[in-house]
Amino acid sequence: MRKHQIHQADCFDWLRGCPPQTIQAVCTDPPYGLIEFSEKELSKLRNGRGGVWRLPPTIGGHKRDPLPRFTVLTNEEKQNLRAFFRDWGGLLLDALVPGAHVCVAGHPILQHHVQGAMAEVGYEVRPAIMRLYFGFRGGDRPKNAEKEFPGVCVTPKGAYEPWMLFRKPLGERTVAENLRKWKTGGLRRLSADKPLPEVIPSGRTPKREEAISDHPCLKPQHFMRIIVRALLPLGEGVVLDPFMGSGSTIAAAEAVGYRSVGIEIDKDYFRLAEAAIPKLAALYPTFAGDSLEFDSSDYPQEAVEEAQLTMALAESPAHYRVRER
Repeated sequence: MRKHQIHQADCFDWLRGCPPQTIQAVCTDPPYGLIEFSEKELSKLRNGRGGVWRLPPTIGGHKRDPLPRFTVLTNEEKQNLRAFFRDWGGLLLDALVPGAHVCVAGHPILQHHVQGAMAEVGYEVRPAIMRLYFGFRGGDRPKNAEKEFPGVCVTPKGAYEPWMLFRKPLGERTVAENLRKWKTGGLRRLSADKPLPEVIPSGRTPKREEAISDHPCLKPQHFMRIIVRALLPLGEGVVLDPFMGSGSTIAAAEAVGYRSVGIEIDKDYFRLAEAAIPKLAALYPTFAGDSLEFDSSDYPQEAVEEAQLTMALAESPAHYRVRER
């Protein structure tokens, strides 16, 4: 039985009409109020004529000329970014029950702007969750001077993606009391003896998922199911994705058995999500986000080795010690 609802709408308008205290968790990858998802740039992307994107040309099968948008923001763009999250976070706060968690995909360069804006409108900033993977960001030599400066990289090679975590303040005196009344306030453990770790091994989205959803920012189901499952500590409530895209959050919620609501303003991505959600949810039928294990055949060997080390550290940190010099 389908447990999700999706709507083609502007999430700001949808949130204004959302009854207060009806959402127990949020998991989303916002457009950051920048220009990538403007009508002009989306048109370029869909017509195969490039566009301003923060992803390399090879990701998702799209050919585009990436620009380092996040490293060259003007002061005005930074102010607009913070205003975007203050406005969005303020509207969202009313819809959340006390103790609800909000998980937002981020970027190391933008993280402090988002956290600052969300704190200004009343959220508690919690420790971020790191999606560990061999990324495609950074590590490049100076543009148009690669041969002149072969030993220089402009930024470090990216190996993680921060997923910022926020919490609406508790409505009761303690987390236990909030859990009893609102079913929120904490995060669901992987199992009785394994808490949710701050670092989760991942990888680029597998090709079998990209074949289902042709979206430039599609997140892998392995990671999404772990995150979505964790956001409802008692497994009860509704998970909202106000920037749904092609529906990876909603598919993850469906796969772990949660109720969910997705909002997407773009009509093409909304239609894509309608078709993709049931197909993504049907993948990996034995995996419900309750472990860090994943199918290594979906990822390159270097990512598998890094993930195996991360899982070992997460599960038995006491077995590892810093070697004294």
